[in-house]
Amino acid sequence: MSLIAKGTLNKMRASLDGDVHYRLPVGDELVDLKPFIGQSITLTHTGNIFCSSCGKKTKKSYSQGHCFVCMKKLASCDMCIMKPETCHYDQGTCREPQWGEENCMVDHFVYLSNTSSLKVGITRHTQIPTRWIDQGATQGLPIFKVKTRYISGLIEVELAKHIADKTNWRTLLKGDGEPMDLAKRFEELLPLVEEKIAQIKAQFGDDAIEVLSNEITPISYPVLEHPVKITSHNFDKNPEVTGTLQGIKGQYMIFDTGVINIRKFTSYEVEVSA
Repeated sequence: MSLIAKGTLNKMRASLDGDVHYRLPVGDELVDLKPFIGQSITLTHTGNIFCSSCGKKTKKSYSQGHCFVCMKKLASCDMCIMKPETCHYDQGTCREPQWGEENCMVDHFVYLSNTSSLKVGITRHTQIPTRWIDQGATQGLPIFKVKTRYISGLIEVELAKHIADKTNWRTLLKGDGEPMDLAKRFEELLPLVEEKIAQIKAQFGDDAIEVLSNEITPISYPVLEHPVKITSHNFDKNPEVTGTLQGIKGQYMIFDTGVINIRKFTSYEVEVSA
């Protein structure tokens, strides 16, 4: 095997061009993974982890690639990123108000997707279809456009009373679900959240929420063979991941020896050989 790249990992870059096209950021390199599907490839963790924010070496990664200090101070690592309905920007306690203005106080979409089942989620207006791809969705449909991340969280919580808001990643990796009529499902769900929408509009204005009517986006992934049994690779337990790359879905590289969630190991320094 020959060395392809060495550096810290970041989440895979993806573009929708027929099948999803993946590139793996390794330090300053962007490794095109398409030629390696069906081929033998090895990722070796050097033992080093460097914070994705400050660049300092850290013994442990927090919040997907940060050192402890940055995890505690950055707005992007606050709990409200995972639970946007807990946003505290209006209380004047945002860790980084300017970051909040640029990332949270902007248009967001509430969407339905077909992952391991029907799922509701939210994303910034710039992250469609990237968000769906990162989650391994085979279909996606924006259903609401809203003014802030906080408002999107309020709607998501309401819809999550009726459908899932999390992905069963093991089921996801074992195969694609049956196609869904997401538009019809939205028609069924809309009456269940109309009271909440009215409350939000009364508080934030009629332009706070826009009901959308879009076409469903189908997404297919470069997977030669789905695993029957899921075995996870973990750099913290074994520094070497090697095998035939059978496919990629979401942020998972699927080997004949197991799967690895690349995003989980953001900022881990690795050598890529093939």
